[in-house]
Amino acid sequence: MKQTQLLKGVLEGCVLLIVSDDEVYGYELVQKLRNYGFTEITAGTVYPLLQKLEKKDYLSSRMKPSPDGPDRKYYQITSEGMNHCRDFMNQWEQLVSNVNHLIRIKGGRRP
Repeated sequence: MKQTQLLKGVLEGCVLLIVSDDEVYGYELVQKLRNYGFTEITAGTVYPLLQKLEKKDYLSSRMKPSPDGPDRKYYQITSEGMNHCRDFMNQWEQLVSNVNHLIRIKGGRRP
């Protein structure tokens, strides 16, 4: 299984975690994800996700001037987005704990 298939289910939470620090525009978010090790992430994945998160009211956006060309759309996390982000972190920690427990029980054996 490719990492990208596993990542699709958690990318939403990762994006909210990054945006919870400060507002970002799309390309900047792609770069930040890559800096965190998500090297296979593309703008074609991130931009639709940003739109989805905005429709769910987890993010809001506003246009701001760019020193490098046209205006940029900056995204900020909403209070609903912060709640969802906290839920994501709790669920992720539980999932990691469960998977690590299973791996320990199985002695790390691979099929």
